[in-house]
Amino acid sequence: MSTIAQTARQGQARRHRRFDGWRWGGRIFLVFMLLYTALPMIWMLITSIKSGFAAMQFPPQWWPDQPTLASYQKLLDPQNSVGQDFLRFFWNSLFVSMATTILSVIVAVPAAYAFSRFTFPGRNFLFFAVLLRNMFPAVIFLVPLFILMRAIGLVNTHGSLVLTYLTFGLPLAIWLLKGFYDNIPVQLEQAARIDGATRFQAFLLIVMPLSAPGIIATAIYSFIGAWNEYIYAYTFLSKNEQLTLPVGIQRFFSENTTDFPGLMAASFMMSVPVVVLFLVLQRYFVRALTEGAVKH
Repeated sequence: MSTIAQTARQGQARRHRRFDGWRWGGRIFLVFMLLYTALPMIWMLITSIKSGFAAMQFPPQWWPDQPTLASYQKLLDPQNSVGQDFLRFFWNSLFVSMATTILSVIVAVPAAYAFSRFTFPGRNFLFFAVLLRNMFPAVIFLVPLFILMRAIGLVNTHGSLVLTYLTFGLPLAIWLLKGFYDNIPVQLEQAARIDGATRFQAFLLIVMPLSAPGIIATAIYSFIGAWNEYIYAYTFLSKNEQLTLPVGIQRFFSENTTDFPGLMAASFMMSVPVVVLFLVLQRYFVRALTEGAVKH
């Protein structure tokens, strides 16, 4: 019996070693992917603290001999034209992204709840139809939307961007939230209705708190999409005071030269809000994706 038990333990140990190999392989792959995604950010940060001459050196100088924050000081100084433009572009992007996020949540929450809880003619067709917009590249809708915005007088206004961003942000937001609501038991609302709550009160007091991770994930998705968008902002806006950051930072390019440290500093500062937002709220985002994708 002892020989059999020893053989079983040896076989189990071999299986554990085999699984450990897979585990270490996964860890190495994750480290590689982390370096693959982090190195561009690191190089962007290093370039932003170089002087203009050091940034143009070849072979490249991996770490500057004299690091400087002059590019950041120039961007954040409202007393010079570069700083004034950058801060204006930053606040424009923040306003457009926040407006898009708030409207996306306000519209997506009741729409997703209606698709999840109510039955009405054409429900399935309409639900899948909201995803039709995401089947086509954004450039296809560029000219029709520009003509529409010009007809209603919204060209060179932030309202044109907010309405446009809603067209491609809402479908996925509704889809994501609908899957999340499907996993909230209807019996919880029924119990609240028995206790005297109206449907709206049951939704507000029971469903909304339970769906907070999905709402936060929807807000993150809407904010990032609006913050990084370039094509529509470049087409709809031409006035300098209306530009958003993705369009505004191209002003670091000129016909004769390019301010690479300034461009990298502006790009790094543009990426910071999105990275911080995702790092702070990523657990809600992952939870919403997993719970909304699995039917309990």
